[in-house]
Amino acid sequence: MDHQTLEQVKKLLENVERVVFGKYEVVKLCIVGLLSRGHILIEDIPGIGKTTIAQAIARSLDCSFCRIQFTSDMLPSDILGVSVLDPKTQDFKFRRGAIFANVVLADEINRTPPKTQSALIEAMSENQVSVDGKTYPLPKPFIVMATQNPIEYEGTYTLPESQLDRFILRVEIGYPPTDDELRIMRRRDPLKDLAELRPVLNANDLLHMQDCVGEVHVDESVAHYMLAIIHATRTHEQIQLGASPRGALSFYEACQARALVEGKDFVTPGDVKQMALPVLGHRILIKSRGADLATAARERARVMAEILKTIKAPV
Repeated sequence: MDHQTLEQVKKLLENVERVVFGKYEVVKLCIVGLLSRGHILIEDIPGIGKTTIAQAIARSLDCSFCRIQFTSDMLPSDILGVSVLDPKTQDFKFRRGAIFANVVLADEINRTPPKTQSALIEAMSENQVSVDGKTYPLPKPFIVMATQNPIEYEGTYTLPESQLDRFILRVEIGYPPTDDELRIMRRRDPLKDLAELRPVLNANDLLHMQDCVGEVHVDESVAHYMLAIIHATRTHEQIQLGASPRGALSFYEACQARALVEGKDFVTPGDVKQMALPVLGHRILIKSRGADLATAARERARVMAEILKTIKAPV
């Protein structure tokens, strides 16, 4: 691993922290998602900073950015684009939608109907979209950062399991520490701070960092430890649906990315334990799942903690 990559990770962390106070571990987790070539689901209560974190990361990258505010009347064409008739040539031309950006903020993704939600699935899994029988590639890098509120469920549509599986990480933010919340209270204009944020990396930098993730060494014993955790999600008596092979691949890559962010060139069992819940938690379906997302999240965290206790980590 080259020194330049580690410096770039440090720059990105420090730049985002100029706007997001007291959430170093959350920001680091989001950067792990970026380096894993994955998409990130940020789930927490209103006013906690979900959109701010996503915008701060996007502004730290010299890439195209688009925010989509999901609503109940949004159509797939609003996201993907539409073919329109050119009166001069009498031919249909494709007008690209908001999805054609390097970083897409899908705000309140659970407020739009399943038909519109599903428009993102091909984009998130294959980096392309299909409209009117034609396929259009998306730019590289391509990252979706989606937000949703786990408490309010009136007028919302639960994300299907197939779409949740496309998110490499699910991130919770939580309340800030007292000192940092005081800094937030005293900050007069958070939007100004966000607007003044300048890019520290470009698209090629990010692509290079993503390539470096694959070079992080994973010992055979650590790989088997990951796989044992994956298999446990499929056999646990309280889990109705366990992690898929796609989930296993995401787990492996996220552990590599975390090791890189921590400045290491190899994955440790500690990296595996830290990434288990963010990567696998939203991919399992609990039999006694509660009525709202927050209750379900607590149940998933409890079951994942049980699994990690029962599986012995390699020395």
